[in-house]
Amino acid sequence: MSATENRLAVLFPGQGSQEKGMGRVLAEASADAAELWRLAEKASGLPLREIYWEGDEAAMADTRALQPAMTAVTLGLWLALRDKLSGVVGFAGHSLGEYAALAASGMLEVAAALELTSLRGRLMAEAAGGEGKMAAVLKLSLEAIEDVVATAKNDTGKLLVIANYNSPGQYVISGEGPAVAAAAELAKARKGRAIPLAVSGAFHSPLMAEPAKELEKALRKAGLRAQTTAPVFFNVTGAAESDPDKALDLICRQMTSQVRWIDTMTALHAAGARTFVELGPKTVLTKLVSANLKDAGGEYAAVSVSDPAGAAALGA
Repeated sequence: MSATENRLAVLFPGQGSQEKGMGRVLAEASADAAELWRLAEKASGLPLREIYWEGDEAAMADTRALQPAMTAVTLGLWLALRDKLSGVVGFAGHSLGEYAALAASGMLEVAAALELTSLRGRLMAEAAGGEGKMAAVLKLSLEAIEDVVATAKNDTGKLLVIANYNSPGQYVISGEGPAVAAAAELAKARKGRAIPLAVSGAFHSPLMAEPAKELEKALRKAGLRAQTTAPVFFNVTGAAESDPDKALDLICRQMTSQVRWIDTMTALHAAGARTFVELGPKTVLTKLVSANLKDAGGEYAAVSVSDPAGAAALGA
C-alpha cells in the first residue's frame, strides 16, 4: 500500500519510544536535523547528543532530556520527509508527540516546539516530588478498568484517574502511589496485568495542575498560528481542531487531561486516513493502529519510519 494511493495520517510518538542512537544517522547527514539537536541542547541546557548517542538507559529515561530529544528526532524526520508525504489528512502526537504534530501542521514554530518541550520535561520531572505514579493496565475492558479505579480510590482515599485510552485492552492509570498500587492488585485479581511505568510523576492527572499552570504561561506567550498543512487531532478530545485559539486551549489542558488515543485513531480513519505513518523510534504507535482499527472495516496500513531510508516502505 503506497502513500500515493492513500491519504495519510502522520503520527508522532512520545515518552517511552526512546532508544540509543536515535536520530544520529539523520543528524550526521543533514544540517537541518543537526540544527534541531543544537537548538534542543540550547533550550534544555543538556548534552542531548551525548546522552542519546553514547549514554545509558537511565540517562535516556530522564524526562528533562527525553522530551526535547524526542522532539528533535521526530521533527528531523518530518523535515526530511515532508515533501515525500503527500495527501496528509491530519497529524496526531501521543502526549509529548503532540508538540511535534503542532509544528508539522504549521501551528507552532519548530524552535518554539523545542523550547516548550524542554520546559515541559523539566516541569514534569520536578512535579509531585516523586509521589505520583503511573501503570499500564492490560487485558481488561474499559468497564473493568473504571470499576478498578473507583474501588482503589474509595479504598485508599487517594487520587486516581485513567490517564491514557491507548487501545481497547490497553489503558494507563495515573495518581497517588497507594491508589495506583491498590489498583494494580485489583487488576491482577481480575486476570488483568498492571505494569508500573518508569515516570517521575502522575502525568495526565490533576496532580499536574501546578506545572501545567507554568507551562500554560509559556504556551500562551508562544501562541499558535493558523495551520499551513493539515489539522492536528488533539489528545484532549480525540478530534481535529484548526482554530488557533481553540487549539491553544486544548494544548494548555493536555498535561492534566486524558490522552484519548482510541478516539484519535477512529477520527483520523473517519477523516479518510488509510496509511498511518509513525515518524520516530520503535513502533509503539504503529502497533496501536491495528489495535484500534481492526474492527473499523476497509483496508489500511501502518508504517514506522525511524530514518529517511524507511521512506522506501511508503513508496516515496
